[in-house]
Amino acid sequence: MEAEELKNVAVDALEDLKAVDITVLDVRSMTSITDYMIVASGNSSRHVKSLLNNVVEKVKDHGVRPLGIEGEKDAQWCLVDVGDVVVHVMLPEVREFYQLEKFWRVDAAPGSEQASPPA
Repeated sequence: MEAEELKNVAVDALEDLKAVDITVLDVRSMTSITDYMIVASGNSSRHVKSLLNNVVEKVKDHGVRPLGIEGEKDAQWCLVDVGDVVVHVMLPEVREFYQLEKFWRVDAAPGSEQASPPA
């Protein structure tokens, strides 16, 4: 499955269960680890875990086995790695503390012509 299609499957899975503030980061120009990082929030630990499980189920339905799943026990910050896409689902306070979006968005230096990666 192409990275773009896998990204769309993950976003749809998050939207299905009403994830909050879904952000897609195109990190292809910044790392060889993955193509896209998706960051979303859940309203409670139970919601975070449900979102994670829905992403896992939907990608498996498309024939993709996750390479790794982390954080299910506490469900404050869960991660599912499906290769070309890494999905982070967090409680809002955890997301605010770690600010992954800020970390992965590198703005161009003054006078530089390099643009920020598309979101």
